Amino acid sequence: MAVATVFGSLTYLPWPNESVDHRPVRRLSMAEARASNALVPIETERRRPAERFRFRGGSAARLQATECLATVALYEAGTDRDGQRAVIQVVLNRVGARGFPKTVCGVVYQGSARKTGCQFSFSCDGSQARRPETNGWEQARQAARRALNGYVYAPVGRATHYHTDWLVPYWRSSLVKVARVDSHIFYQRR
Repeated sequence: MAVATVFGSLTYLPWPNESVDHRPVRRLSMAEARASNALVPIETERRRPAERFRFRGGSAARLQATECLATVALYEAGTDRDGQRAVIQVVLNRVGARGFPKTVCGVVYQGSARKTGCQFSFSCDGSQARRPETNGWEQARQAARRALNGYVYAPVGRATHYHTDWLVPYWRSSLVKVARVDSHIFYQRR
């Protein structure tokens, strides 16, 4: 269950021309956050389909990208097969989107050297110090290899952001809610 709490703590980095209000906000309870998130409709008609990812690189680069994808999938979604696929799709969507690194590992570890601002919480919150479930690695690697070969997890479309339903990130209102996979909510840019 500890892995599930990590899954939704994706942090949004503002664009260089955006200003961010850093005033303290009252933390919502889990029930309040879930109620707030339920009020925001899923706009499936605005969800754009993701394109097949085309990996460019040699065998060593492919192996490294596979490990990065498997790592983010396992730490962020645990052994949940659909959750892993959704996380992997978000990473690949970011590789092709403006404002993000252009490599899989670059996206996965963006901001990990900072105390705040990492894109996937496992990369900067100490989660890597604990060992994830070993039985999930092969499933995560298989999902990663499949995605690098062009498999698209269609339910999240071109989503570039997500969080768990018990959190309300400050960036929520700046994006379009396009999908829900179990307790995780996915967004794309307007």
